[in-house]
Amino acid sequence: MRIMGKLSLLFVTCLISVSCVRAGSPPSDRLIDIGSHRIQIHREGKGTPTVVIDTGIADSLAKWSPLQKRIAQATHVITYNRAGYGQSEPGPLPRDCGREAEELKSLLDHALVPGPYVVVGHSLGAFNTQVFAAKYPQDVVGIVLLNPPPLSFIRGEKYPSLLALADRMTAEWQAIADAGAESADGEGKARAAFFRMIASEHREMFGESARLVSEILSFEDTPLLVIAAGKSNPHWGEIADEYQAYWIEQNRTLSHKSSKGKFILAEESTHHLDKDVPDLVIESILSIVDQARGEQ
Repeated sequence: MRIMGKLSLLFVTCLISVSCVRAGSPPSDRLIDIGSHRIQIHREGKGTPTVVIDTGIADSLAKWSPLQKRIAQATHVITYNRAGYGQSEPGPLPRDCGREAEELKSLLDHALVPGPYVVVGHSLGAFNTQVFAAKYPQDVVGIVLLNPPPLSFIRGEKYPSLLALADRMTAEWQAIADAGAESADGEGKARAAFFRMIASEHREMFGESARLVSEILSFEDTPLLVIAAGKSNPHWGEIADEYQAYWIEQNRTLSHKSSKGKFILAEESTHHLDKDVPDLVIESILSIVDQARGEQ
């Protein structure tokens, strides 16, 4: 429990730093009004299909900038900031995957980014990506999931000690949001809004989002590539290796949801595949692009 408490504090400290950077950063590209709020979008490259990238919790589109530039040499690629991230305005609550998938579709429509799409999701973004692909199968010609959270854990069926940590993290993020709600300065308001968004995302991941992802039985013959991280997180303590092995097998099973599914284990990578194995991530995304183009 002491280890988990330290880990939770570390997450909160890192996220505070992220939100502080947000308030002082200049707008990037375009803010698109989707009706309920405006969302920040970054576009590079030309060609079809368009690669659409959804990041993990608390990660802004800036994290993907180096990879986006390389992918853009081969096709059109967009990144965006979900509600409350970066320059994006806070959005309606709750922040479950169903709402976020619908907002992404609205963003693409309002920004005049036509399909077809190869959708790429990392961590929580992989949940959003799955729901998007299930809701709009006519628009999706490929799916790449980067170390998506293990679904049976997210449903509350495994590792109760880690579930307790997740609950505590959500509560801490919500407390930060509540404490800053009456802030008189712009930075304080931005920080409070950011934490309100991610607290809701995290809470819903173990609730409505888990339910929505669980309802997806198959992606049929849409090309699906799942990449799992091989390195365990030492902060999980004595169960770290066991939990990582379980996570890997959950990802392997997920790849079977398509008749054109493929699984890759990035043995030397942590959860942050985009930083640890960027070449593998880029090659994998472009392999699905080529498959969609009929080149494979």
